[in-house]
Amino acid sequence: MSEDRARGAAYAAVAAVEQDGAYANLVMPTVLRQWSLTGRDAAFATELAYGSLRMQGWYDAIIERAAKRQVHTLDAAVRQCLWLGAHQALNMRVPAHASVSQTVDQVRRHAGPGAAKFANAVMRRITERDSQAWVALVAPGSSRRDLGTRHSHPAWVVNALAAALEADGRAHELEELLASHNTPAKIALAGRPGFADAAELMDTAGAHAGRWSPQAVILESGDPGAIPAVVQGRAGVQDEASQVVAMALTAHAPVAAGERWLDMCAGPGGKAALLGAQAARDGAHLDALELHAHRVELVKAAVRALPQKAVAVHQADARQWDGGPYDRILLDAPCTGLGALRRRPEARWRRTEQDLRELTVLQAQLLAQATNLLTDDGVIAYVTCSPVLAETRDIVAAAAGLAVVDVRPAVASVTGTQARQWGPRPQVQWWPHVHGTDAMYVALLQRA
Repeated sequence: MSEDRARGAAYAAVAAVEQDGAYANLVMPTVLRQWSLTGRDAAFATELAYGSLRMQGWYDAIIERAAKRQVHTLDAAVRQCLWLGAHQALNMRVPAHASVSQTVDQVRRHAGPGAAKFANAVMRRITERDSQAWVALVAPGSSRRDLGTRHSHPAWVVNALAAALEADGRAHELEELLASHNTPAKIALAGRPGFADAAELMDTAGAHAGRWSPQAVILESGDPGAIPAVVQGRAGVQDEASQVVAMALTAHAPVAAGERWLDMCAGPGGKAALLGAQAARDGAHLDALELHAHRVELVKAAVRALPQKAVAVHQADARQWDGGPYDRILLDAPCTGLGALRRRPEARWRRTEQDLRELTVLQAQLLAQATNLLTDDGVIAYVTCSPVLAETRDIVAAAAGLAVVDVRPAVASVTGTQARQWGPRPQVQWWPHVHGTDAMYVALLQRA
């Protein structure tokens, strides 16, 4: 029997992520081309692969109950095929008979006839119940364990997010946050100030103005890479919160001509492009640093439409950069990325507590260097795409020689809102279930 191409492509993507360490958002376009999928078939394959990767913890719990054995004892290919089968049956409205037969065929192809018989029995048990019946059986409660299971998050991530919510006065919103991570994010475009505005981008079919950033347009459908302003580098794909936290650095105080700005960790370049466009408009200059060569090329591509006198891209370790002093510094610190789980289906399963410990050391080192590079009256925007306290408030609180400046007026200025809307504290934490954005954190810092 010939292989169903959409399901075959989904399996290829999942296997590449799970067995080869690939990133889903990077490997999926390649897989779709290899399998010659477009339109509805491409959409089906993408949802099947992303959904299976995202919800694998939940499907593991169901598979264990249906198979009466622990999932770690299963062959990797069998386990991954069962994720795909469970996702079709429980979350994609594929008829039970089709999800069973297609999964069995896929297991036979990748693991042999014996494994196919096992998969047939497991899938038949899975399709005996719908999603809600499985919730009632496996994880019906409100404990962190049950919430983490049915919304498919590792226990340590659930605990870290719960602590962050509590610190932000949102202790009762854990389930809303976890559920929001399982709804794919919409595509947000950012026009570079002075080079492309929202009005031009909204001429694109299926686009409407963003909620928070004056430069943002939300694309409901279509390929952003086909939009002329994106092709030309006058606009790019960038989450709204990411746009606002970058612009807050310049909204904090009027810009004086001749100012020097620094983006310490610029890859992939969205924030550097926004700041570079503002630098070109206001007579400032931005140095954009990036450690890794392939990401340097991404930054260069992001700023390609901007005047060279406004932006200079350097491959460098920001901890060793001595090009200061700078009036404004953006430190978008390397982090766990737990604020962008809507976009990265495998990230929650790939990150570990050891990663967190190592990253906090790096974040502290970078912030110390930012302090060294700052003019006496300059300002640092410390930013992470993570709400985890160890990466956000704890890093800021431990920074020597720096004082926290209230960032809320700058965020309000950019977003056209009131400062009090952004909470009772001088730092701002964004949330996907509240703001519809990634969970970006931003604090403004000056010399004490």
